[in-house]
Amino acid sequence: MLDCSNLMMEQCSYPSIFIYGHRATGKSHVMHTLLKELELPYATVSCVECVSVGLLFEQVLLSLFGSDSASLLSRSPSLSDFVRVYKQLCVQASAKQTRYIVLDRAELLRNMETNLLPAFLRLQELDNVTVILLSEIVWDKFRPNTGCFEPLLLHFPDYSKGELQQILSEDSHPSYSPELYSAFINILLGVFYSVCRDLRELRHLAALNFSKFVEPLEQVKEGDTHKLWRNIEPHLKKAMQTVYLREVSSVQWEQQLQMEEKEAGAVRGLSAHAHVELPYYSKFLLIAAYLASYNPARTDKRFFLKHHGKIKKTNFLKKHEKTSNHLLGPKPFPLDRLLAIFYSVVDSRVAPTASVFSQISSLVTLQLLNQVGHDDQLDAPKYKCAVSLDFILAISRTVSFDMVKYLYDFL
Repeated sequence: MLDCSNLMMEQCSYPSIFIYGHRATGKSHVMHTLLKELELPYATVSCVECVSVGLLFEQVLLSLFGSDSASLLSRSPSLSDFVRVYKQLCVQASAKQTRYIVLDRAELLRNMETNLLPAFLRLQELDNVTVILLSEIVWDKFRPNTGCFEPLLLHFPDYSKGELQQILSEDSHPSYSPELYSAFINILLGVFYSVCRDLRELRHLAALNFSKFVEPLEQVKEGDTHKLWRNIEPHLKKAMQTVYLREVSSVQWEQQLQMEEKEAGAVRGLSAHAHVELPYYSKFLLIAAYLASYNPARTDKRFFLKHHGKIKKTNFLKKHEKTSNHLLGPKPFPLDRLLAIFYSVVDSRVAPTASVFSQISSLVTLQLLNQVGHDDQLDAPKYKCAVSLDFILAISRTVSFDMVKYLYDFL
């Protein structure tokens, strides 16, 4: 923060500054606080909200020159229109101090016009202005192919464990002492710090699990952290299985804990996932994986190809196939077959984006899918579905999918 302050206090300002770091490392907060405390003229624009170049230009002009400035732009402004209006307004309202344009989530600029980023990096040729780009990716992945002025690079590192402890402890519950909440945060970080260092996600986990942590306080004292830890430990381990996925809301999480307490016996292993609400497309991916594991590959046309005609099961059945596939267990299948079945059974059209592949990885992490084979194999990865029939039937009911209709053993 001190480096940023020194940069802004210098008389000769930099044309552009590129600030990068992981999510929730304080980039936006630090810049907003510095510009506000130093009383510098600035415009903060979120590239997520600016779905078009015109909105981006309007937000910059409105923040720097007032409400009447955006009316000077044409209805669908181009980069040259923005430069012309910006230069005109700079002449009319000259500033003694450097103006600052802060573009948050600046990596989204790469999806806009190719000349937009180089133009912003050279905007100081028109006026005493510094463009600050805030991004979650490094400059080497950000730099456009057309070439541009190199900005000054500043890195915001991840918070250390001690810093996370200090920040999260500030959210102490008003009904309990700060010392108790700090002890809870210390336990939370002891479990999750090795797998999650995102401040927002840790704050979400703290809000979900604190009520469970303080439940035994009617029988034990606040200082007896050992008994409090024994009560919260199984719930934190369960929460670790769904970290980052945000599969349930806070209310759903409370309802789930209440249901499990009323049930006779604790549910162990994979069956514990039956009470966890998976994301919508993850359910269909799991359904497709189950069908690929228990249906012979040659029957895919019969189940998933339109206008296939009516084909009896006896036409598929070979002489040696007299045993149910469910008795033989799940068989491995390639990734392309999984995706083909997924796109056939899902209701809406889904593009093969990285989100779909990340959900497959999440299912593997949750042990709902098993990846088979070796990492050094040259062909595509293969998977096995690791859930029971009762589990997949329960999942299919939540998305109104008739699972039995597509299973070869039930024809």
